Amino acid sequence: MSIIRRAVYPASLDPIHYGHIDVAQRAARIFDEVIVAIYDRPKKNILFSVEERVQLAEMAFRDMTNVRVARYSVLTVNYAQHVGAMALIRGLRVFSDFEFEFRMGLANKKLAPEIETISIMTDEKHLHISSSTIREIAELGGDVSNMAPPFVVEALKMRFAELHANQGVSDYNISIRD
Repeated sequence: MSIIRRAVYPASLDPIHYGHIDVAQRAARIFDEVIVAIYDRPKKNILFSVEERVQLAEMAFRDMTNVRVARYSVLTVNYAQHVGAMALIRGLRVFSDFEFEFRMGLANKKLAPEIETISIMTDEKHLHISSSTIREIAELGGDVSNMAPPFVVEALKMRFAELHANQGVSDYNISIRD
């Protein structure tokens, strides 16, 4: 009987972007299975529901046979233990990510010493991408097509059109004073 090397890549993915996809693809070359685990109760303002985030992630990884998408609502290391993962995958973009991930990795090691935290630096072409940056640019009508897959770009356009319609905001509600 062979042991499956399984990793969990936890994230909120609001929305998923090319940096997330890059990290998951690279982790999938190392592990037999990568579970992209979407936390359903993050402590931040979320644009997409957990169901929508799962659906977008499933679309992003539909061609990758050893990557699956799941949602979870418990402590991340408890979820990793539950699914039999040997590692947590974390993405790094900038130096400030390292400090946060280092502290989180140490805390997770105390909680679950058998689970390793592995940080993967995103490709340099994705260093500038973050979900919050994408949301802000998209909300203001900017082009994010080089940061996220087309189906995510379309989902963003639709969501902000809905929100702006509900708030009575037009795309070009700009006044210029003389």
